Amino acid sequence: MYFINACSSISHQSSFRNKLWMNELQPLLDSSTLISPDYKEFVDAASLRRMSTILRMGLACAKDCVQQADIENPDAIIVGTGLGCLTDTEKFLKNTITISGLIPPTSFIQSTHNTIAGQISLALKNHNYNMTHTQNSLSFEHALIDAMLCLNEGKNAVLVGAADEKIPLMDELAEAFGKSEIAQKMTSGASFFMLSNTQNSTTKAALIDSCAIGLNAASNDEVITRFLKNNHLLLSDIDLVLFSTYGTQQLEEVSKLVHPIPVLSIEKYSGYHFTTAAFGMHLATEILNQKANFLSSNTTPIKKVLVYNNFGNKNIGLTLLQAIET
Repeated sequence: MYFINACSSISHQSSFRNKLWMNELQPLLDSSTLISPDYKEFVDAASLRRMSTILRMGLACAKDCVQQADIENPDAIIVGTGLGCLTDTEKFLKNTITISGLIPPTSFIQSTHNTIAGQISLALKNHNYNMTHTQNSLSFEHALIDAMLCLNEGKNAVLVGAADEKIPLMDELAEAFGKSEIAQKMTSGASFFMLSNTQNSTTKAALIDSCAIGLNAASNDEVITRFLKNNHLLLSDIDLVLFSTYGTQQLEEVSKLVHPIPVLSIEKYSGYHFTTAAFGMHLATEILNQKANFLSSNTTPIKKVLVYNNFGNKNIGLTLLQAIET
């Protein structure tokens, strides 16, 4: 078991540094926009001008987690990102077409997927283990698994998170690939967590396990059953399932899959990007930390939450969290 001692998200909800954000949770509208903090509190003005949205989000969430956890520096920094720094990638590609001669290197340097983890490391002056995972919709789960392995090896404070950003081109690509239902609902977002082997006064919830299955050939119920069995649990032990499917499954399908366990769509509140599972983990953490079922009139406390991430039944990520017993 691993302990979540801090969590921070920048999203389309008022989730950043707002203890009451769960009370303000609202389904996204087409007009919803990213709610950004004042980044000058986390990045100096000169550097801020050169940073894209994804770098600003990642740095702010990372620094916020370190402050919440009240530690000097994490033993590892691990980031998952599905598509990386799209703004700088697009800028670099446009420069190669429009500029003759030498091309400014900044956009290329900041376009790589590991720029987020690298910038966090530089900002924190951290020289410990630093890793980026980019496995499509399973990027966050792979980062989480890496974090658990680090904790198993003796590290005590691991900063793990995920970030993805939207650029206008993404809506065009969604339409082109026949995903018109999500084309205007694609979003940016970042979520970071401080994981530890030890529980303390800031602990919000416990992480039991996480798995990532690419090129899945088994049925969904078989995947879920096997994962729970590995953790000595049955589906009936789960109190809530949070799911993201990138439009490839409807709520009714997920409800039928885990019936009679209540289900809630993560993307209803986060929109669509490749690492919505990270926002789902923050959502689950806050639900467990409140120790009450705010989803219905049922007053039974929610003690175990399963985050179910399914992209086209081929990429399936599962993350299991548990409330801290007091």
